Amino acid sequence: MYSIYATKKLLDRMHEPTIGCVPEATTKLGNWFAKPLFWRPQYALFINEETFLPVFASLAPASSLAHRFPDDLAITLRIHGVKESFIEDELLAMDDVAVSKTSNRRIVGILNELANVATRMRAYHPNLTPLRLAVELAQVPLGLSGGDYRIPEEALRTLVSAC
Repeated sequence: MYSIYATKKLLDRMHEPTIGCVPEATTKLGNWFAKPLFWRPQYALFINEETFLPVFASLAPASSLAHRFPDDLAITLRIHGVKESFIEDELLAMDDVAVSKTSNRRIVGILNELANVATRMRAYHPNLTPLRLAVELAQVPLGLSGGDYRIPEEALRTLVSAC
């Protein structure tokens, strides 16, 4: 099981039943936060709570987004060079999903900042695919107040090597 904490705008699009108390994730990567990006075509931007790794998923059809996300994650993990055994284990653990409204304002702040950076990068480099954009964004140092900064790709490597 994995969890998606979505913004209100994304929840309105997804029409997924939401729960207030999200059970503990059974995946190694843990929880994901997501928001819609109203580009042409439209995407959802996901970031991992633990590593801040960005993943883009096509927003259409939004009603199946939660069930399509694991495939987009697998593609993103492969491009980052993650071992196939880790990806397979993660996908097996993602057999069920819990959707809730965003609960961590600090992570939502990082999500919003990453969305702004992605929009600006896309304006300067219109030929960047969402997957290539995710790889570029994984190099951006992101953090919470108090100096807890991390580079998503490095945080991902650390997490994967610890498993």
